[in-house]
Amino acid sequence: MPPLQSRGPDDPPPDLDLMEGPAFGDLFRRHARAVYNHCFRRLASWSAAEDATSIVFLEAWRRRRDALTDAGGSLLPWLLGIATNVTRNQQRAARRYATALYRLPEPAGEPDHADDVAARLDDERRMRAALELLSRLGRDEQDVVALVLLSGLTYQQAGLALGVPEGTVASRLGRARARLRALRPAPSLKGAPDGA
Repeated sequence: MPPLQSRGPDDPPPDLDLMEGPAFGDLFRRHARAVYNHCFRRLASWSAAEDATSIVFLEAWRRRRDALTDAGGSLLPWLLGIATNVTRNQQRAARRYATALYRLPEPAGEPDHADDVAARLDDERRMRAALELLSRLGRDEQDVVALVLLSGLTYQQAGLALGVPEGTVASRLGRARARLRALRPAPSLKGAPDGA
Protein backbone atom coordinates (compact mmCIF):
# COMPACT_ATOMS: atom_id res chain seq x y z
CA MET A 1 0.00 0.00 0.00
CA PRO A 2 1.45 3.39 -0.98
CA PRO A 3 2.31 5.74 1.85
CA LEU A 4 -0.28 8.39 2.65
CA GLN A 5 0.66 11.73 1.25
CA SER A 6 -0.17 14.85 3.16
CA ARG A 7 -2.04 17.56 1.31
CA GLY A 8 -0.98 21.13 1.34
CA PRO A 9 -3.48 23.94 1.88
CA ASP A 10 -3.41 24.87 -1.84
CA ASP A 11 -3.78 21.29 -3.16
CA PRO A 12 -7.15 20.53 -4.75
CA PRO A 13 -9.32 18.06 -2.84
CA PRO A 14 -9.19 14.46 -4.01
CA ASP A 15 -11.91 13.33 -6.39
CA LEU A 16 -13.64 11.18 -3.77
CA ASP A 17 -14.24 14.28 -1.65
CA LEU A 18 -16.17 15.77 -4.58
CA MET A 19 -18.73 12.97 -4.88
CA GLU A 20 -21.29 14.47 -2.50
CA GLY A 21 -23.60 17.46 -2.72
CA PRO A 22 -22.62 20.69 -4.43
CA ALA A 23 -18.99 19.60 -4.68
CA PHE A 24 -20.05 17.19 -7.44
CA GLY A 25 -20.11 20.22 -9.74
CA ASP A 26 -16.38 20.64 -9.07
CA LEU A 27 -15.84 17.01 -10.09
CA PHE A 28 -17.76 17.69 -13.28
CA ARG A 29 -15.68 20.79 -14.05
CA ARG A 30 -12.49 18.85 -13.36
CA HIS A 31 -13.17 15.91 -15.70
CA ALA A 32 -15.96 16.94 -18.10
CA ARG A 33 -13.61 17.95 -20.93
CA ALA A 34 -11.73 14.62 -20.81
CA VAL A 35 -14.99 12.63 -20.68
CA TYR A 36 -16.49 14.74 -23.49
CA ASN A 37 -13.44 14.24 -25.72
CA HIS A 38 -13.46 10.49 -25.03
CA CYS A 39 -17.14 10.30 -25.98
CA PHE A 40 -16.50 12.29 -29.16
CA ARG A 41 -13.66 9.98 -30.15
CA ARG A 42 -16.03 7.02 -29.73
CA LEU A 43 -19.12 8.55 -31.37
CA ALA A 44 -17.72 11.03 -33.92
CA SER A 45 -20.54 13.46 -33.18
CA TRP A 46 -20.26 16.52 -30.96
CA SER A 47 -23.95 16.51 -30.06
CA ALA A 48 -23.95 12.78 -29.30
CA ALA A 49 -20.81 13.30 -27.20
CA GLU A 50 -22.62 16.04 -25.28
CA ASP A 51 -25.52 13.72 -24.55
CA ALA A 52 -23.18 10.90 -23.57
CA THR A 53 -21.21 13.18 -21.22
CA SER A 54 -24.42 14.13 -19.44
CA ILE A 55 -25.34 10.47 -19.07
CA VAL A 56 -21.85 9.62 -17.77
CA PHE A 57 -22.09 12.14 -14.95
CA LEU A 58 -25.66 11.14 -14.18
CA GLU A 59 -24.51 7.52 -13.89
CA ALA A 60 -21.50 8.60 -11.80
CA TRP A 61 -23.84 10.40 -9.41
CA ARG A 62 -26.18 7.43 -9.27
CA ARG A 63 -23.33 4.98 -8.66
CA ARG A 64 -21.16 7.26 -6.50
CA ARG A 65 -21.03 4.67 -3.70
CA ASP A 66 -19.21 2.30 -6.10
CA ALA A 67 -16.63 4.87 -7.22
CA LEU A 68 -13.09 3.59 -7.81
CA THR A 69 -10.00 5.77 -7.84
CA ASP A 70 -6.58 5.11 -9.27
CA ALA A 71 -3.41 5.23 -7.17
CA GLY A 72 -3.35 9.02 -7.40
CA GLY A 73 -6.94 9.36 -6.15
CA SER A 74 -8.37 10.30 -9.54
CA LEU A 75 -11.83 9.17 -10.62
CA LEU A 76 -11.05 9.81 -14.29
CA PRO A 77 -10.39 6.12 -15.17
CA TRP A 78 -13.68 5.16 -13.52
CA LEU A 79 -15.52 7.96 -15.37
CA LEU A 80 -13.98 6.91 -18.69
CA GLY A 81 -15.07 3.33 -17.99
CA ILE A 82 -18.63 4.58 -17.54
CA ALA A 83 -18.22 6.65 -20.73
CA THR A 84 -17.09 3.57 -22.64
CA ASN A 85 -20.23 1.71 -21.58
CA VAL A 86 -22.46 4.69 -22.35
CA THR A 87 -21.02 5.17 -25.84
CA ARG A 88 -21.26 1.44 -26.52
CA ASN A 89 -24.95 1.55 -25.55
CA GLN A 90 -25.54 4.58 -27.77
CA GLN A 91 -23.83 2.88 -30.71
CA ARG A 92 -25.92 -0.25 -30.15
CA ALA A 93 -29.11 1.82 -30.01
CA ALA A 94 -28.12 3.63 -33.22
CA ARG A 95 -27.53 0.30 -34.98
CA ARG A 96 -30.92 -1.01 -33.80
CA TYR A 97 -32.60 2.18 -34.99
CA ALA A 98 -30.91 1.97 -38.40
CA THR A 99 -31.90 -1.69 -38.72
CA ALA A 100 -35.49 -0.88 -37.82
CA LEU A 101 -35.57 1.91 -40.41
CA TYR A 102 -34.11 -0.42 -43.03
CA ARG A 103 -36.95 -2.90 -42.42
CA LEU A 104 -39.62 -0.27 -43.01
CA PRO A 105 -41.11 -0.26 -46.49
CA GLU A 106 -40.08 2.51 -48.84
CA PRO A 107 -42.50 5.40 -48.58
CA ALA A 108 -44.91 5.61 -51.47
CA GLY A 109 -44.34 8.52 -53.76
CA GLU A 110 -46.54 11.45 -52.93
CA PRO A 111 -48.62 12.70 -55.84
CA ASP A 112 -47.89 16.18 -57.06
CA HIS A 113 -50.49 18.40 -55.47
CA ALA A 114 -49.82 21.35 -57.81
CA ASP A 115 -52.67 20.31 -60.14
CA ASP A 116 -55.05 20.01 -57.18
CA VAL A 117 -54.00 23.43 -55.89
CA ALA A 118 -54.45 24.99 -59.33
CA ALA A 119 -57.89 23.39 -59.68
CA ARG A 120 -58.92 24.65 -56.24
CA LEU A 121 -57.76 28.17 -57.10
CA ASP A 122 -59.70 28.02 -60.39
CA ASP A 123 -62.80 26.79 -58.51
CA GLU A 124 -62.52 29.68 -56.05
CA ARG A 125 -62.11 32.19 -58.88
CA ARG A 126 -65.17 30.83 -60.71
CA MET A 127 -67.22 30.72 -57.51
CA ARG A 128 -66.35 34.33 -56.67
CA ALA A 129 -67.48 35.36 -60.17
CA ALA A 130 -70.72 33.35 -59.79
CA LEU A 131 -71.40 34.85 -56.36
CA GLU A 132 -70.77 38.33 -57.75
CA LEU A 133 -73.39 37.65 -60.41
CA LEU A 134 -75.80 36.07 -57.87
CA SER A 135 -75.45 39.07 -55.56
CA ARG A 136 -77.36 41.09 -58.15
CA LEU A 137 -80.43 38.90 -57.59
CA GLY A 138 -82.89 39.28 -54.75
CA ARG A 139 -82.34 37.23 -51.59
CA ASP A 140 -85.23 34.83 -52.35
CA GLU A 141 -83.94 34.23 -55.87
CA GLN A 142 -80.40 33.66 -54.55
CA ASP A 143 -81.70 31.03 -52.13
CA VAL A 144 -83.57 29.15 -54.87
CA VAL A 145 -80.57 29.22 -57.23
CA ALA A 146 -78.27 27.99 -54.45
CA LEU A 147 -80.59 25.12 -53.47
CA VAL A 148 -81.77 23.97 -56.91
CA LEU A 149 -78.98 24.83 -59.34
CA LEU A 150 -75.93 24.66 -57.08
CA SER A 151 -76.92 22.04 -54.50
CA GLY A 152 -79.07 19.88 -56.79
CA LEU A 153 -82.33 19.81 -54.79
CA THR A 154 -85.64 19.23 -56.55
CA TYR A 155 -88.27 21.95 -56.53
CA GLN A 156 -90.18 20.04 -53.87
CA GLN A 157 -87.06 19.67 -51.65
CA ALA A 158 -86.15 23.35 -52.10
CA GLY A 159 -89.71 24.34 -51.20
CA LEU A 160 -89.46 22.22 -48.06
CA ALA A 161 -86.10 23.78 -47.14
CA LEU A 162 -87.43 27.34 -47.67
CA GLY A 163 -90.92 26.74 -46.29
CA VAL A 164 -92.64 27.77 -49.53
CA PRO A 165 -94.79 25.88 -52.06
CA GLU A 166 -93.17 24.09 -54.99
CA GLY A 167 -94.77 26.54 -57.44
CA THR A 168 -93.12 29.48 -55.66
CA VAL A 169 -89.74 27.79 -56.07
CA ALA A 170 -90.41 27.31 -59.80
CA SER A 171 -91.45 30.94 -60.35
CA ARG A 172 -88.50 32.32 -58.35
CA LEU A 173 -86.11 30.12 -60.30
CA GLY A 174 -87.65 31.22 -63.60
CA ARG A 175 -87.22 34.91 -62.67
CA ALA A 176 -83.63 34.23 -61.47
CA ARG A 177 -82.69 32.50 -64.74
CA ALA A 178 -84.10 35.35 -66.81
CA ARG A 179 -82.20 37.96 -64.77
CA LEU A 180 -78.97 35.91 -64.91
CA ARG A 181 -79.22 35.68 -68.72
CA ALA A 182 -79.65 39.43 -68.87
CA LEU A 183 -76.76 40.04 -66.46
CA ARG A 184 -74.35 37.53 -67.96
CA PRO A 185 -71.51 39.26 -69.78
CA ALA A 186 -71.49 38.80 -73.53
CA PRO A 187 -68.80 36.48 -74.86
CA SER A 188 -65.69 38.27 -76.07
CA LEU A 189 -65.23 38.52 -79.83
CA LYS A 190 -61.49 39.17 -79.59
CA GLY A 191 -59.63 37.07 -82.06
CA ALA A 192 -62.81 36.05 -83.88
CA PRO A 193 -62.50 35.80 -87.67
CA ASP A 194 -63.79 38.70 -89.73
CA GLY A 195 -67.49 38.53 -90.43
CA ALA A 196 -68.30 36.79 -87.19
